[in-house]
Amino acid sequence: MASQKMTNALAGIETNPHQPTKLQQYTELLNEMVATSSGHELAQDLVYYLDSILSEEVSIVAARPLLDAFITVLQSLDPETKIKVGQHAITLLHTRSASVEEQDSQIREILADAYESQEDYTAAARTLQGIHIDSSQRLVSDAAKARLWIRIVRYYLEDDDTTNAEAFLNRIKNLPSKIEDHDAKLYFQLSQARILDARRRFLDAAQEYFNVSLAPGVDEEDRLTALSAAIRCAVLAPAGPQRSRSLARLYKDDRTPSVEEFGILEKMFLDRLLTADEVAAFAKKLAPHQLAVTADGTTVLDKAVIEHNLVAASKLYENIHVDDLGSILGLQSSGDVSAGEKAEAYAARMVEQGRLRGRIDQIDGVISFDADTLGGSSAGASNGTKLRQWDLGVQDLAEDVERVATSISDQFPEFATSQMVH
Repeated sequence: MASQKMTNALAGIETNPHQPTKLQQYTELLNEMVATSSGHELAQDLVYYLDSILSEEVSIVAARPLLDAFITVLQSLDPETKIKVGQHAITLLHTRSASVEEQDSQIREILADAYESQEDYTAAARTLQGIHIDSSQRLVSDAAKARLWIRIVRYYLEDDDTTNAEAFLNRIKNLPSKIEDHDAKLYFQLSQARILDARRRFLDAAQEYFNVSLAPGVDEEDRLTALSAAIRCAVLAPAGPQRSRSLARLYKDDRTPSVEEFGILEKMFLDRLLTADEVAAFAKKLAPHQLAVTADGTTVLDKAVIEHNLVAASKLYENIHVDDLGSILGLQSSGDVSAGEKAEAYAARMVEQGRLRGRIDQIDGVISFDADTLGGSSAGASNGTKLRQWDLGVQDLAEDVERVATSISDQFPEFATSQMVH
């Protein structure tokens, strides 16, 4: 409850019939409140002050300058007091907001700052959502709308609420004019990447993070952070030609050797098998949504690594038994399903989706791999062709050795005879 002194002062002002004097008294009382009260008492005094200046006895024309003075005071208060008084203010303004939209907007922004300082991001976002941007009372430019919506998107993303964040991001996309402000444009790209990441559209997210890492005006540390995020998303993406292109683009970037994720990126780009220790170390850098368990009981990372190692195995073997492949992929038997059957299921799905070229002999339990499995970094001849090339190379070498030996025998017959004796 407000102090007795302030209650009596407000009662005296309210009964004053002379309007100019009345407004002057309100202004002087506000200054006195700030000078003499603090903490909980100040919050209560300001609440009663708002009730008085926004009552029916004070015209809206007179209330506007009083609200402007109140807003100046509100900006200087501590976050807790801002929240208590600011919430009361926007509740009172709700019925009269059409006449004081500018003041309502300013109070909501101050209140959102207070919520942000206390890490209550959803409350901050909802407070800003109440700002009227489409009305006849004031003109709000597309640039101002974009800045407001980007701020709301940022708050929702802080609380991992990608559904609401995406809704406001789509509003920005639908604006008639493009975002011209560099910082707003950059945060729009970053927000889009984070939403795609949360939606597990990892290839699209990797591209957006990579674009952010190349954008002008970004600090070097932030560039590398965005590049690391791009690599993590590319690693988590399903194996296939698109991911191979994404990995190639990231691997060829001159900056990638300086980030922690370079080791796993290099192995994936070169189609090398990943060990359990490497995967465990990489998993420690992932966000919770990137480690969420899917419907089949595996994580996104588990699935990505299994598919990658399957592709890597196809580069090493022309054909392989499903049980051996299950062992290579680190799969475990569960219930009536063996590790080999799980490996076969993964291979069958990838072949069906065109992400792996090969044939499965279910009777013999053998998988045969074809040429250019994924069209990725190790594209070339098939394993069978490579073996034939190897055989021809060995044959050519043997023939060369035979020709050299014949030449030696012709030029140095005595030496050749002595060597044969030994």
